Amino acid sequence: MATHKTPVTVIGLGPMGATMAQTFLKAGHPVTVWNRTASKAEPLVAQGATLAATPADALAANELVVISQIDYQAMYDSIGSATDALKGKVLVNLSSDTPEKLRAANDWAAGHGADLITGGIMTPPPGIGEPGAYTFYSGSEAALEKHRETLKVLTDVTYVGEDHGLAMLYYTAQLFIFWSSLASYMHAVALVGSAGVAPEAFRPYGAATIGDLASDGPMGFVKILTEEIEKGEYPGELNSLLMQAVSADHVVEASKAAGLDTGFPTALRDLFWRAVDRGHGADGLGSLYEAIKNPPKA
Repeated sequence: MATHKTPVTVIGLGPMGATMAQTFLKAGHPVTVWNRTASKAEPLVAQGATLAATPADALAANELVVISQIDYQAMYDSIGSATDALKGKVLVNLSSDTPEKLRAANDWAAGHGADLITGGIMTPPPGIGEPGAYTFYSGSEAALEKHRETLKVLTDVTYVGEDHGLAMLYYTAQLFIFWSSLASYMHAVALVGSAGVAPEAFRPYGAATIGDLASDGPMGFVKILTEEIEKGEYPGELNSLLMQAVSADHVVEASKAAGLDTGFPTALRDLFWRAVDRGHGADGLGSLYEAIKNPPKA
């Protein structure tokens, strides 16, 4: 007996959208595509996709519409006056933007009779359809569950709540960890590199530190700090924030002496000292959370 796969419309054929459309096609889903530059659809049409002539046609083709564009304004610009075609559709927007703009987009979609599911994809295009990839989703759980199996073709489905801004909050939080961790690593490589140390010679030590932070051992600070933040207690008897702020000064001075850009370590150093100045000098590293959560009033 033939299995009928849910048909999907994909709007936006940049690297991510084109990969998603191709992944749906490979899994046997009928796919309709639309892109402002129609020529980007040609490789997908050659693989069996249907190119919609207009956004209205793309929306009319299927109930499930997956959107992958640069931001949410691009969705409004693409759909334009074709809002009548939104009624009864499930829009899964996997574009990046701010949580507030995602919440506003839900009001817009609901006003036109559509369900909006927001998402943040935690993988680059080559990871689409591969094990380990996942996407944060928020919005209507019922609408998501209806299309869970289809969306699982792209990545694992991780539902985080009804608030349409939540998926982007999770995504943005993860993105910040990703960027700041790798920027720290690159700064470290440049720092030792100023003394002639090759990047590969330093890599095992950097990799070990990054791995240890997520472990359950004595360097497992992700778990340690999570527990401290939940309790609101930041013991600093063994390594106070004041001691670490002084060490942060040394990082800035060493970076400056090495001829490096000091913007990143200076910003971190200044955060340490703001927390010290607010009375956390005798507390531990976790007290930085209080300074981050409660910035000085302008």
